[in-house]
Amino acid sequence: MKIEEIEIILQPLREKLRNHALYSELRSVSDIQIFMENHVFAVWDFMSLLKALQINLTCTLLPWKPVINTNTARFINEIVLEEETDVNELGVLKSHYEMYLDAMVEVGADTTRISTFLNSINELDSVLSTIQNSDLNAAVKSFLSFTFETINTQQPHKIAAAFTFGREDLIPDMFLRIVEQAGEDAYPKLEYYLRRHIELDGDEHGPLSLKMIQELCGDDAVKWHDVLECSEKALQQRIALWDHIAKAIQQNKEITV
Repeated sequence: MKIEEIEIILQPLREKLRNHALYSELRSVSDIQIFMENHVFAVWDFMSLLKALQINLTCTLLPWKPVINTNTARFINEIVLEEETDVNELGVLKSHYEMYLDAMVEVGADTTRISTFLNSINELDSVLSTIQNSDLNAAVKSFLSFTFETINTQQPHKIAAAFTFGREDLIPDMFLRIVEQAGEDAYPKLEYYLRRHIELDGDEHGPLSLKMIQELCGDDAVKWHDVLECSEKALQQRIALWDHIAKAIQQNKEITV
């Protein structure tokens, strides 16, 4: 099995995600607020997947020793550089997660829940129990639990699969249309974040992440099967999260009518 076969098998799930009803619900700034208040957890756990890959695929221990695959290590380090220490619209160094929080504040979304949740987490060993004991909704809990269960396998090819597939390709375009309707320069932080997201994921991170999976799996049929299974679950989790957010937006519209 190769990456092309994986993509063919995943196509029905990716099409379901691409044609999700959520996109037609995103029509106003209040819709974006609800979306971001839920989606921010996916922005955060993406960083945990990335750091798990860095720990597994680069040397983060002393004494330093050369890694097995320099190409993969270079790719991971490049993404960490851009995701953890990128430059925002003002030229200030910030992580993409922090940029996302700034954009949430800009559009009037509530950052209290994600901030409270992160403050309650201290160690990897307690993350899953903290998720389950939190007051987060079931869809977000399930999404986060899948992420950290995958990280806990400590198997790079599985972590890479969860990292690579299920990206929200359509969301930046949707957001930009709403932001543009609000008027020029109304939401500069959100607009910058979205354009940066499109630039990096489409032109650089997406193609390189597929190459990473190829290098991690090689000719190992078991690993390719694992990648397919993990990718399917990642997409299913993303679809379930989208289902929840679409329902929350619909319910909010019914209340405000």
